[in-house]
Amino acid sequence: MLHPMFGTAQTRRTFLSRTTTGMGAAALASILGPNLVSAGQPTSSNSSTPDPLRASLGVHTPLDFVPRAKRVIFLYMAGGPSHLETLDYKPVLAKMHGQPMPESYTKGQPIAQLQGKKLNCFAPQHPFQKFGKSGQQICSLFPQIGSIADDICIINSMKTEQINHDPAHTFMNTGTSIGGRPAMGSWLLYGLGSECDNLPGFVVLTSEGRFGQAQPIAARQWHSGFLPSRYQGVEFHSKGAPVLYVNNPAGIDSGRQQDTIDTANALNRLQDRVVDDPEIATRIAQYELAFKMQTSVPNLMDTTSEPKNILDMYGTKGGDGTFAANCLLARRLAERGVRFIQLYHRDWDYHGGIKTNIAGVAGEVDRASAALIKDLKQRDMLKDTLVIWGGEFGRTPMAQGNGRDHHIKGFSLWMAGGGIKAGITHGKTDELGYNAVEDVMHVHDFHATMLYLLGIDHKRLTYRYQGRDFRLTDVAGDVRKQILA
Repeated sequence: MLHPMFGTAQTRRTFLSRTTTGMGAAALASILGPNLVSAGQPTSSNSSTPDPLRASLGVHTPLDFVPRAKRVIFLYMAGGPSHLETLDYKPVLAKMHGQPMPESYTKGQPIAQLQGKKLNCFAPQHPFQKFGKSGQQICSLFPQIGSIADDICIINSMKTEQINHDPAHTFMNTGTSIGGRPAMGSWLLYGLGSECDNLPGFVVLTSEGRFGQAQPIAARQWHSGFLPSRYQGVEFHSKGAPVLYVNNPAGIDSGRQQDTIDTANALNRLQDRVVDDPEIATRIAQYELAFKMQTSVPNLMDTTSEPKNILDMYGTKGGDGTFAANCLLARRLAERGVRFIQLYHRDWDYHGGIKTNIAGVAGEVDRASAALIKDLKQRDMLKDTLVIWGGEFGRTPMAQGNGRDHHIKGFSLWMAGGGIKAGITHGKTDELGYNAVEDVMHVHDFHATMLYLLGIDHKRLTYRYQGRDFRLTDVAGDVRKQILA
C-alpha cells in the first residue's frame, strides 16, 4: 500500500488521464474537447512522445530533410554590434559624415535614445578591406575573421522587431518578445534530442569584456518556457567551478552518491505513478545526469591535454573566463555531442566612444572566433557544425555623440559550416546602412533556415500549449536557400 501522502496527491492531469482510460473515455474526450485533454502535448506531425529518461530521443523523427548540420554554436555578441564597424561597408556614409541624416530614412521610424534629437550621419570609424579569394569586405579591426572570409557567409540584411536590449535578446532567442517562450536551443533539443548522455544538450557560457558597459543577460534567454524543463539550457561558469556542487562533499564517495540518487529516484517514481506529472520524470533524468556530470564536467574543463599550438591559436591557456577560453570549450562540448552551445560576450553596447571601444572588443573576439572555425575545420567537424556570429541588433548610421544608438532595420551577422555556402555576402542595406533593402532576412527567416539545416521543417516542429500550436517561428519565416551550399 502506498503511503497516504501519495494516495491523496491528485493533479488535474492525473484525474483526466485516469478518467479517460475507461469505457467513458470517448464521451469524456468529446465533452472536454481535444484541445483541453491534449494541452501541453507535442503536435509535430512527425512527433512521438519520447521516453523522458532518454536524452538521445527527440520528438521530431524522422526528420523532414536530410540534415546538413548536427549541432549549433552561436557566438552571441550581446549589446548590439555595429554592422558599420564590422561587416557592412558603407563608403557613402563616410562621405556624408556630419551632414543631416535625410528625413526620408528616419521619419516615422522607431529610434531608441535618439528619438526627437538632431540626426547627423556618422561615418564608419575604421576602414574596411577585402579579404580572401572571395574579396569579402570586413572591417580591418578583424583580420583573423578576415582570414576565414572564404569559409563564412556574411548576412548584411538582418532585421528584427525589438529596439531595446532585453526584448531584442528575447526575440532573437525565442522568436517573440513575449517572455516565457522556449529558447531556440530548447526547441532544438526538444525536436532532435541530444547526442550525449553525460552532459546537458544545451549549454550556455558567458564572458565579459573590458570595454564599455557589460550587457546584462537574464537566464530566461535560455529557458525552456512551456516545454518540459529538461530542455532548458544549462549555464556553465567559465571560471572556477563550472557547475555548482559538481564535486561530492567531504566524506561522500561515488558509491554513496549513487545510493542517494537511486533512493531519491525510487521515491520520485512512486510519486509519478500517482500524479503522472512529466516534471517528475524530468527530475529523475536530471538527478541521473547530474551524477554523470560529476565525472564528465571536470574532464571537459581540463584543457591540459590540448596541444600548445591549439591554445596559442585561440589565445588562451583555458579556464580563465575569457571569450577565447569559451570558444575552446565550445569545440570540446561539440566533440562530446552537445546539441546547442551558446557563448555570450557581453561587451558591445557603445552609445559613446565607439571608435576606441570597438577596437578593444575586436581584440577580445577576433582571434578566437576565427580559431574556432579553423579548429572545427581541421577536425572535419565544420561540415556538420553550424556556427553563427552576431547579436540582437545593429547600431544607427546617425551619431549619438561619438557613439551609435540601437538599430533594428538593418544589421549583420555571419554564419559558417553546417551546409552554409562559404565565401559569399548575402543581402544588403541601403547606401547609408539604415534599411535592409535586398534579400531581407528577418529573425523568423533566420530561425527557419537554421532549423532547415538541421533537417526540420520549421512549420512542423510545434508544441501544443493552452489550446494553441506554438513554434519557434510563430506564424512566419522562410528558408533562405540562397545561402545554402
